[in-house]
Amino acid sequence: MGKKGDRGAKDKSAATNLEEEGKNAAKKPEHGEEEYQCTGILEQDFNELCSRAGFTKIPKVTVRMHPSISNLFPPEESNMLAEKEVLASLISIQSKYAYFQPRILTELEHDDPKSVREIFLRGWKIEEKMLGVFSKCLPALANLQAIHLWKVGLTDLTLLSLLVILPNCPTLRTLTLEGNPLAEGSFYKLIEEESTLAHLSLRNNNIDDAHAKLIGQALSSLTSCNKSLVSLNLSFNHITDLGAGYLAEGLRLNRSLLCLSLAHNQIRDQGALKLAEVLGPFALTHTEVVERRRLLLEKESQERSRSPPRHAEAKSSDRPSSLVSSTTIDKLQSAKLSKSASKKKDLLKKEEKAQVGIASAGGAVSSSAVAPAKKEDAKQAKKLVSTPEQKVVRGKGIKVSAKEKRSLLPEVEATEPTEIVNPLLEQAEHHDGKVFLPGNRVLINLNLTRNQITEQGLKGFLAAMESQQQASKAGAAAGAKGNTGLLRLSLGKNHFPEESTTFAKLQELMLPRDPILRQQPKAPDDELPAAS
Repeated sequence: MGKKGDRGAKDKSAATNLEEEGKNAAKKPEHGEEEYQCTGILEQDFNELCSRAGFTKIPKVTVRMHPSISNLFPPEESNMLAEKEVLASLISIQSKYAYFQPRILTELEHDDPKSVREIFLRGWKIEEKMLGVFSKCLPALANLQAIHLWKVGLTDLTLLSLLVILPNCPTLRTLTLEGNPLAEGSFYKLIEEESTLAHLSLRNNNIDDAHAKLIGQALSSLTSCNKSLVSLNLSFNHITDLGAGYLAEGLRLNRSLLCLSLAHNQIRDQGALKLAEVLGPFALTHTEVVERRRLLLEKESQERSRSPPRHAEAKSSDRPSSLVSSTTIDKLQSAKLSKSASKKKDLLKKEEKAQVGIASAGGAVSSSAVAPAKKEDAKQAKKLVSTPEQKVVRGKGIKVSAKEKRSLLPEVEATEPTEIVNPLLEQAEHHDGKVFLPGNRVLINLNLTRNQITEQGLKGFLAAMESQQQASKAGAAAGAKGNTGLLRLSLGKNHFPEESTTFAKLQELMLPRDPILRQQPKAPDDELPAAS
């Protein structure tokens, strides 16, 4: 409780300090009251805010270019070759010196200076005062999609200030934070449940097992789960088997992460086996089973509250609902669906017969009696419009036209809500007294290049991939649509022999799955992207 309170106090303090820095940066020095309104042109806004904040040396804002020397000069000036070489040499020297000078590189969506898409900061320390400037000018960039920070001297405290800025940039989806080791390992705050980042790179940040534990818990736990992050790069860090196990725990209930890179770490066989275990069917722990039963009972009670009470169904089980096992609940759910569908069809048939009977007796019924009947028919038709297979009768038994049916169907489809299913509610298997989930089949790219995995770790991945392949074949035979599973597995430069038969089987298994490898000519063994 004390640690959480300290973290909350630090977050609040950082937000308050950043707000003060932003206000100070936006005020005019001579008046002290009027605030600067950003225009969305980064160079103009940044220079103005820095001067108002009292900076004497203001980093330049320049557009990042990748021109080749041949494109700098027209082809007709071939007679000035020596002059071109001298100028190219000067440009090269200038770019080398400028590389280490504080500046902001930008990439534009098009020629408009307001269309900044990415910004790059490298090699200069960003302090709280500068973050106050960024808190004003970055949210004004309507097209900003990515921020790349390389060796900018961030600390755990300044990272909190950065966390305050990120939600104010609505189009931002990519953050690269490399070469910025943090003492307290606060990186996990970038991927908490409320984060909107889709791509996060944390290479070369001295992330160890303790930090990996916090990141794994942020990916998913019983109480929370990140639903936005698509790719996570943790390469060139100090993660061992213990940290890999923590990350594997985070992958158990995470269904958003597609790509994970753990290249250039210190992962051995035990960590590899933990990661491989998550890719195939795995048994739920006791706490996960308890949470699954709670979610199933909660779902069942919600369905009961939506539908009218059925006394017959209540008598189908003598045990109280709190003691019903998850297997029984799964069976009851499928039985309820079939019963409710048949009851609806019977109800529709009875109503159609009743309406046809009234229409056939129209000669014996006076016009004053027919009018209320028609009104009731219209009301019933409106109420039953949600069943597309129903044939509504109007007046003297006239059916709804095919054109009217086509106009009703899209309305029905549009009202269906899309729900994100909790992984604990996935279809489970029960055997040997345990509950098994099908495993994480959302992750499609796993990079474990240059670790310390041997033949034993390879066997774990081979078993997991064979399990995913069997599940894919079974799903295709049943006509079911689901996640594809792992498509790309990189295992090159590890501690297994080149002639490993297990590695050869993995390559053979991954070859038809990898979409990139299928389009490329065969590469050397140490460069194979799939299971390499």
